[in-house]
Amino acid sequence: MIDRSSDKVRFHDDYAEEFEDVATNVFAPIYPVISEQIIDRCNINSGICIDVGSGPASLAIAISKIMVGQVYAMDFSEKMVAIAKKRIDSGNLDEKVIPVLGDVHDMPFDDNFAELIVSRGSLFFWENVPEAFRQIYRVLKPGGSAYIGGGFGTAELKSKITREMEKRDENWSQTAAKRLERSKLDSFKKALLTAEIGHYEIIEDESGFWILFRKVE
Repeated sequence: MIDRSSDKVRFHDDYAEEFEDVATNVFAPIYPVISEQIIDRCNINSGICIDVGSGPASLAIAISKIMVGQVYAMDFSEKMVAIAKKRIDSGNLDEKVIPVLGDVHDMPFDDNFAELIVSRGSLFFWENVPEAFRQIYRVLKPGGSAYIGGGFGTAELKSKITREMEKRDENWSQTAAKRLERSKLDSFKKALLTAEIGHYEIIEDESGFWILFRKVE
């Protein structure tokens, strides 16, 4: 159950339109690149995909164009879900991409539901990371994969977006760097172990940071 009165929900509702502007303009070039990397690295190109903390569904839409099946764009902000639905409808993708109101800590999906669960950027805002990982693992089908993190696709795209974001917010680089401090990355590893996910891969390079794990069959 999502607490609609929480500060976190109110914050994301209040800034939903600003988030949409950034995602659909500044960050737009990264999503096709990331979606290709996800499909390639997870070796999954069909079935059901869930984009957790999807915002305006940019990644969900990009994945839907190269994956056979349905993609659920899940966010806990009602305003963001409404924005995602508008974008999905305008792209005539309503039969392929489904907007869903839901929280990663209590995902509104059955056990063993999805072949692929992805998330870009929301990991850094989860209140209980171990529980979020447990939920993702629960919803994954045996043999399914999760691809969670905050990468930019390539180092070149990261540099370009950094320049653009610094024009909007001079402190953006410092804020982004704090999310990837060594202590923070170590905390994600501990969260995986707490969630009893022992087999995982950390992808860390100049383009960003990802956690990849597969549900054992």
